[in-house]
Amino acid sequence: MQRRLLIQGAALMALHPWVVHAQAWPARPVRIVVPFAPGGTTDFVTRLVAAEVAKSLGQPIVVENKPGAGTVIGVDSVAKSAPDGSSFVTVANSFTVNQTLVKKLPYDGLKDLRPVALMGLSEHVLATHPASGLKSVADIVAQAKAGRQLSYASFGNGTSAHLAGEMLKNQLGVDIVHVPYKGQAPALADLLGGQVSMMFGNWPEFRAHVQSGKLVAIGMATAARSVYAPQIPTLAEQGVQVVSNSWNGLLAPAGVADAIVVRMNAEVNRAMRSASVMDAFEKGGIAAQSGTPEQFADFIRGETARYAEVIRKSGITLD
Repeated sequence: MQRRLLIQGAALMALHPWVVHAQAWPARPVRIVVPFAPGGTTDFVTRLVAAEVAKSLGQPIVVENKPGAGTVIGVDSVAKSAPDGSSFVTVANSFTVNQTLVKKLPYDGLKDLRPVALMGLSEHVLATHPASGLKSVADIVAQAKAGRQLSYASFGNGTSAHLAGEMLKNQLGVDIVHVPYKGQAPALADLLGGQVSMMFGNWPEFRAHVQSGKLVAIGMATAARSVYAPQIPTLAEQGVQVVSNSWNGLLAPAGVADAIVVRMNAEVNRAMRSASVMDAFEKGGIAAQSGTPEQFADFIRGETARYAEVIRKSGITLD
């Protein structure tokens, strides 16, 4: 009997080596790369969820910020990592934008990485410094046509804030210079300092600055008034059809075992239902997301197609 069990066990390992691997996973600390500078929504969501997931995995989760090249550097580092379940990357809208916008990506987003779990979604607000004199979309048009050089900051080339800014200026028919940064935090710092005219950003990071008067909210980039900021008019109310947000999801190298992906997905979904994450998301104005890896894959395909259409219609290119 014992010999038969040993033979059966050996056969199982030969046919499905990932089964045994997944049972032992994780045997060492797990790394999650954030392809943005510290301090932004992606960083916040990743660290919050990672802390909760680590409780169940029984291993530390190390969050590593690796910004640059519109998130390409950080994403590529995980795409080329060993598919042993030790490395993941948190991506945002830029991951789907880059499939169209970046002509020579060092990785294939649909082949070299696999979706694990969608995590959170943050609505965008278009904000400016009080000293700019901009309080509405009409003010932007008036100042631009009066010859003032306006600029808008973004989290980086190819990010959702970049595309939102391009959609805005194309719809208004005015010139607004794009100033890309390596993440939302440094861009927000310069907006607060008055170095740039305006910026589309995640409401969770902008809320306190708007409420304190350090920033002026021109409008929410939502289809209807936001439940998180019902007092702020939408851009649509001001005649501009720009809907923009930031979402975050977890990816793994393509060769990672199915069982590891299923386990990590389950742990992320569990974390989304935990009191600590739900409370932090609610206070931060972030909408928690959940679902299967397959549903996240469908979401990515849909976002890729949507942004491809925006890029085509807006004529956006990387200089």
